[in-house]
Amino acid sequence: MSILIRGGTVVTADNTFRADVYTEDGVIKAVGEDLDAPAGAEVVDAGGCYVMPGGIDPHTHMELPFMGTVASEDFFTGTTAGMAGGTTMIIDFVIPNPQEKLMDAYNKWRGWSEKAAGDYSFHVAVTWWDDSVHADMKTLTEEHGVNSFKHFMAYKGAIMADDEILVNSFTRARELGAICTVHAENGELVFRLQQDMLERGITGPEGHPQSRPPEVEGEAANRAIRIAQVMDVPLYVVHTSCKDALDAIIRARNEGQRVFGEALAGHLLIDDSVYRHPDFEFAAAHVMSPPFRPKGHQEALWLGLQAGHLQTTATDHCCFCAPQKAAGIDNFSLIPNGTGGVEDRMHVLWTHGVGTGRLTMNEFVAVTSTNAAKIFNIYPRKGSISVGADADVVVWDPEKSRTISAETHHQNIDFNIFEGMTVKGVNTVTISQGNIVYQEGDVRTEKGAGRYIDRPCFAPYYSAMEKQRALHAPTSVSRVQAAE
Repeated sequence: MSILIRGGTVVTADNTFRADVYTEDGVIKAVGEDLDAPAGAEVVDAGGCYVMPGGIDPHTHMELPFMGTVASEDFFTGTTAGMAGGTTMIIDFVIPNPQEKLMDAYNKWRGWSEKAAGDYSFHVAVTWWDDSVHADMKTLTEEHGVNSFKHFMAYKGAIMADDEILVNSFTRARELGAICTVHAENGELVFRLQQDMLERGITGPEGHPQSRPPEVEGEAANRAIRIAQVMDVPLYVVHTSCKDALDAIIRARNEGQRVFGEALAGHLLIDDSVYRHPDFEFAAAHVMSPPFRPKGHQEALWLGLQAGHLQTTATDHCCFCAPQKAAGIDNFSLIPNGTGGVEDRMHVLWTHGVGTGRLTMNEFVAVTSTNAAKIFNIYPRKGSISVGADADVVVWDPEKSRTISAETHHQNIDFNIFEGMTVKGVNTVTISQGNIVYQEGDVRTEKGAGRYIDRPCFAPYYSAMEKQRALHAPTSVSRVQAAE
């Protein structure tokens, strides 16, 4: 299929210019003014609109088995919802159970993801450690295009990675040229504070944020960053929700450490008052970790995004419906953690970012697409409007408005955390792999059309410290040459 997107203004992370965009066989073939439409090409009128790279959500959990249930969103419904919102690729998570082989878990997730409508890739979590994990990490990087490994510092007694696991995994990732990611919450403190809340008779959703205060996240973020500093490995901190964690990221980056930060659309816009709502279903629907924070943290996160201390935006899209959330009606610690957002991320960020002057259009493209492509090594194939890039394109009408509602969204969840929010700036056409998959409310996704995207590792990182050590080692000549 060939498509000519005519009359729009191309917006990338670096530039804004008037141009037509021609795609053929799933690839962008030409970008320029007054392009002719070849015979048989479908013409999309982008007059008055912006033409941008499709969004990349680097943090989703489709059909995740978690806390005694399974997320309601599967890979088809979730990627379809993403397309409706302008997101053309997700990076999901393979999360092995403790003692489960990484390759077994990876193959299981690959089976579930075959129904995806859009392109996808995987981070793989390290939830335990032995020689098989060490070996499987190499297999994943060299044979399956995985270049990032996730570490949950929370969820004690389940998938929590302690410091020993972090050190072993960080070391191995460095050897392989992979990047480490962390969910930064001190699991020991969370467990203790949950018990304290319950002993005091605080059993409702209001106990959730009280058991996971900002200090718990700040401590874990700083600890992970320091371990990564000693191990000389790049680090990506997911769902940074508070000033405490942001400050740790800023300090590390100011010291020259390779640390990246991710912000969720929800954490930028919602505060912790939702947990004090008298209706259990409403409050429980917002239970996720880290929780929504007191007012003030949102502004800190926006400033971090504006200053470039936070590089990406995501959703942590992990959907559980009201009957699933009801598992914790008498004990907040049993409420399945997760909310939706993959369909709404780009719209709310445009409205509250570009629409308020917090972000330029180019910065919007950077934080919703291009930066994730660069950090996870799929740029310029993804996150780019350039010849040779994948034809994942969004046509964005800055004047069009819509109101977000669970009654009209495409996400497979009975609640929307942005319910009733009117957004100005809406995608009117989503193109994935050179095919129109969404146009003016018409969803045209196909089950199984999504492709698994390999993400090559970076070259193993050699620091100045290692070069100095190499000079004094018996094999210093060969090691220094390798380092250089």
